[in-house]
Amino acid sequence: MRVLYAIQGTGNGHISRARDIIPVLQKYCDLDILISGTQADVQLECPVTYRRKGMSFIFGKQGGVDIWNTYIKTNFLRIQNEIRSIPIKEYDFVINDFEPISAWACYLKRVPCLALSHQAALLDKNVPKPRKRDAFGSFILKNYAPALLSIGLHFQAYSEKIYTPVIRRQIRELAIDEYDHYTVYLPSYDHKKLIKRLSNFGNVKWHVFSKHAKSTEIIDNISVYPVENRGFVHSMATAKGVLCGAGFETPAEALFLQKKLLIVPMKKQYEQHYNAAALSDMGIPVLKNLKNAQMHNIAVWLDEERNVAVNYENLTTQIIEKIFAADMLRALKTKSWNRNFSLYFRQKEQRTQHIKSCAA
Repeated sequence: MRVLYAIQGTGNGHISRARDIIPVLQKYCDLDILISGTQADVQLECPVTYRRKGMSFIFGKQGGVDIWNTYIKTNFLRIQNEIRSIPIKEYDFVINDFEPISAWACYLKRVPCLALSHQAALLDKNVPKPRKRDAFGSFILKNYAPALLSIGLHFQAYSEKIYTPVIRRQIRELAIDEYDHYTVYLPSYDHKKLIKRLSNFGNVKWHVFSKHAKSTEIIDNISVYPVENRGFVHSMATAKGVLCGAGFETPAEALFLQKKLLIVPMKKQYEQHYNAAALSDMGIPVLKNLKNAQMHNIAVWLDEERNVAVNYENLTTQIIEKIFAADMLRALKTKSWNRNFSLYFRQKEQRTQHIKSCAA
């Protein structure tokens, strides 16, 4: 059986998770790998069959997604060409971790696609939801990487289709300790702004890992490092606590490592507000932003000694076994895509080809 595993390359979490999933998948099928996106700081050690630019959200420096920069760097003609460039019909089905190029190729060519992602869990009616609804954010979650069936990953197993996080082996095998520093990973903030805010706590040692830092810099009680996997995980494993965005992998790993956690959801990133709702229900404190008004809440968190206990068993093999079970494969084979939507895209592509031929 030939399978394509498609991975979102925006952020580090998808690729980090894939490192543990790929060896298990290779036991069940002839596996090819696709990565699209441009914002990851970590790499896979195994060969990648297809690399595409895809559709990446660009992190800003003020706590959110840079919508304008994201828009101007999105070449929709290139994306269409990338979708057509994948020989998707060569595969029995695609396992998709919120990766749009292969998902839409499946949609257009009517190839089965199974979502295995955190984002798939957010569409489940049982998960905690943000108080404020974001119509555009909901549209992105539903349509960015469409799939016929899904298996979701979340901080808790809210339904039978949702599993607890895949914690990579590197994290599971870490020696956990507690030194006198706090680890900070807020990729949508410029480290200069973080230094300004964290310098309010002069008696606290901070390890700040920044996408915007080119080299290590130490300013009084604050050490700034470029994002590098080995250094980051060691810092987190030995930290007193972790201050990070409301992504999925970093909070999940911090919880697994029994670290107290404080999160700041990224602005204009609806997925992170879903995550913040779930983490808040679990007792994790949430900051709206890093403005001066929030400094008191950071001080309160620093004085607290509470951790949230979780039980994140290694279920990776169990998840993959479920995917390759006879009933799941049968469901993938028999379930069909929405024909009307597919027809719309085929007609649009035909019109584009007609205009090109006329111009020629």
